[in-house]
Amino acid sequence: MALRELSSLEKYLGQKKANKYSTQGDKKVPVLQNNNGPPLVGLVTIACHLAKEAKRPELLGDTAESRAVVQQWLEYRVTKLDSCTKEDIKTVLKDLNLYLQDKVYLAGNQFTLADVFVYYGIHPVIVDLAIQDREQYVNVTRWFDHIQRYPGVRHHLPPVAVLRNRIYTSRHH
Repeated sequence: MALRELSSLEKYLGQKKANKYSTQGDKKVPVLQNNNGPPLVGLVTIACHLAKEAKRPELLGDTAESRAVVQQWLEYRVTKLDSCTKEDIKTVLKDLNLYLQDKVYLAGNQFTLADVFVYYGIHPVIVDLAIQDREQYVNVTRWFDHIQRYPGVRHHLPPVAVLRNRIYTSRHH
């Protein structure tokens, strides 16, 4: 999964030449074979490297605080979402729903790598949710729909239908 996400990120960033990746260990941690030095290991490390290489530093945050928030969400993706059990899903969705209550993006007012990789990480969860369950997490659903429509992000993932009329007329608004 992580290799497809990195490939999608490369396309989003407009990179002409695809990088060479492999995986290591039981968890299939991505490894980028780097021509300019030692291999880079890990989804977050490689994603940040690709954004810098593409001269898109805004994807990493435009202030020290937003850079820290982006890193925090990228870590959250790897440590929490990727190891999320069926029992954890409701807690994760509840926490994310509360966090997104007054936000358009995860790291403030601009789209970042945090949005891309949390979207990729939560996509299988959202796909499996019944429409009624999606309505429970109105802020997550709004954010998710916004990110899946962001140009160039969804590449390898199927779109998820969101019934706007139901969500936006719910008791949350």
